[in-house]
Amino acid sequence: MSMSDQVISVKAVEVDVWSWSLDQHSVGDNDGERLISKDETERAKRFLRPVDRHRYIAGRAGLRRILASYLKRDPVTLSLIYNACGKPTLAHDEAAGLHFNLSHTAGLALLGVCAHASIGVDIEEIRPLREDVASHFFSAKECADLNALPETDRLNGFYRCWTRKEAFVKAQGAGLSLPLDSFDVSLELGDDTCLLRRLDPQIGPLDDWTVRNLDAGAGFCAALAVHSKGRGVTVRYRNRCDWSLNMASMM
Repeated sequence: MSMSDQVISVKAVEVDVWSWSLDQHSVGDNDGERLISKDETERAKRFLRPVDRHRYIAGRAGLRRILASYLKRDPVTLSLIYNACGKPTLAHDEAAGLHFNLSHTAGLALLGVCAHASIGVDIEEIRPLREDVASHFFSAKECADLNALPETDRLNGFYRCWTRKEAFVKAQGAGLSLPLDSFDVSLELGDDTCLLRRLDPQIGPLDDWTVRNLDAGAGFCAALAVHSKGRGVTVRYRNRCDWSLNMASMM
């Protein structure tokens, strides 16, 4: 068989998407403060409102539990480090190729986890906002697409654009240093295969990235960005009951 006759199978990037309430007390949640690091404890103390402090602890404790379930580690022993833009990662000697990104809004946390691919997620509560916000954060093409939407869909269209852009920025790990007009995303509800429409060549090839919608439930909008390098992306939704399961097969 010649090389031209061979079929090369490229495994898709498998992404696990987790969501949980930051406001509910359930079995195992009361030890959240025990699970987080000293630095996280100090940061929690700086929140003025008790609800914000509780949500922060619940988010970090949940993150540690989930990551520990992949790595077969005690959540307390995990070391989280932050890049210059504030994106958390596992210490290199602990990560075992695991990439993750956490987002939260209005008492709901969203976490994306995958192996050997940079990832970003964003979730937002859909709520009214000023009409001029888009002009400060969207590209000219995105603003034009937003204004072309029916008025009844414009608010949802804004959040579709916002979450897709934010997820991509977070996957890049560059924070606000990445110009928001250096790439365009689609505002459409469907056509999930090509939500990233334009990318400055200096950032990288357009086909190296996948941007997808995520199901966040009524009243919320969410998106995922993965450095898939031309591979397909498979999304699997997980829940709290899976925290203690061994999911090492993903690795």
